[in-house]
Amino acid sequence: MTPLHTLVRLPRDQGWPLGAGTAVLALVLVLLAGTVQLGAVPVNAADWVAPWRVETMSGGAQVLWQLRVPRALLALGVGAGLGLAGTLAQGLFRNPMADPGLLGITSGGACAAALVLTLFAGAHTPVPEVWRPWVLPAAALAGGLTVCFGLDRLARWLTPGSVAGLLLTGLALNALTMAVVGLCSFLATDEQLRSLNFWTLGSLAGGHWGVVVVLGAVLVLALPASLHLSNGLNALALGEAAAGHVGLDVARLRAQVIALVALLCGLSVAWCGVIGFIGLMAPHLARLLVGADQRRLLPLAAGLGGALLLAADTVARTIALPAEIPVGIFTALLGAPLFLAMLRGAARSGTT
Repeated sequence: MTPLHTLVRLPRDQGWPLGAGTAVLALVLVLLAGTVQLGAVPVNAADWVAPWRVETMSGGAQVLWQLRVPRALLALGVGAGLGLAGTLAQGLFRNPMADPGLLGITSGGACAAALVLTLFAGAHTPVPEVWRPWVLPAAALAGGLTVCFGLDRLARWLTPGSVAGLLLTGLALNALTMAVVGLCSFLATDEQLRSLNFWTLGSLAGGHWGVVVVLGAVLVLALPASLHLSNGLNALALGEAAAGHVGLDVARLRAQVIALVALLCGLSVAWCGVIGFIGLMAPHLARLLVGADQRRLLPLAAGLGGALLLAADTVARTIALPAEIPVGIFTALLGAPLFLAMLRGAARSGTT
C-alpha cells in the first residue's frame, strides 16, 4: 500500500508561492487602510491616535474605532472564513463549482433567523436586556449547525459513504429550509419583512469588537486544522476508491471537513446573514494563481475571500450614502458572472 504522505507530497521547488501570498497580503492591507477612511463622517490623523492620547474621543474617532475598524476586521474575518470553507467544500465534493451552502448551513441559519424574526417575535420570554442582541445570531448559528449535521446523518442513512449522496441530500434540505423562509416572509408584518429581507441579503452593520475577537480566535484554530487535512483532500481528488486504497479514512475526513465548514459558515451566517458567492469565488481565483494543491490553496483562498468581502462591503456602505445597501447584493453581482464563466469553461473542457 502506498503511504498517503508520499502520494500527495509535492517536490520542494513547488512549495508555497511567496509572490502570490505577498500580493494578496498587500491587497488586504491596502483595502483595510482605504475602507476605514471612507464614509459620511471624515476622519483625520488625530482620530487614529485618540484612544491612546485623549480620554474623551471625538465623533470622528468614535466612528473610526467603534464602527469602521471592527466592521472592516469583521468583513476580513468573515470573508476569510467563507473562502476557507469554500475551499474545503470544493475539495470534499471534488468540484470547483461547489459552494459551502450545499451543506445546508446557510439555509439552516436563514431558516432559524426567519422563525425568530417572525413567528417567535411576539413571544414573551424572560431574556435579560444584555443578552437580547445575541438571540438572533445564536439562533442562526444553532439553525445552521443543526441542518448541517442533520444533513450528514441523513445522507449517511440514505447513501452510506457517498459524497455525491451528501450533495444531493443537501440540495433537498436546502429547498425545504428555504421554503420555510418563504412561508415566514409571507406571514411577516411590513417591519418584520424589512428586517428579514435585509438579513437574508447580508449585512456587516452589526460588527463590534466582541464578534471580531471570537471570529479571529476561530480562524486562528481553523486554518491550521484545515492545513492538517490538506494531504487527505489532495488524495481525495483522485477519487474515493483510490483514496481509500492509499490508506485514507474517507469517512473520517468527511466528518472533519463538514465540522470545519459548519463552524466557519455558521459563524458568518449568524452575524452577517446570507452572503453568497465568496465561498465560490475565492477558491476559484486562488486556484488560478497557485494550482490545485490544498496546502497552497487553503491560505490563499482565505486571504482572497477576506479581500473580496472587504471590497464588496466598502462599496455597499458608501455607494448610496447615507443609506446602506446589503452587501450580499454586491457579492452576487460579482459572483454570478464568474459562476457563469466557470460553467462555460467547464463545458469547453468537457468536465460538466
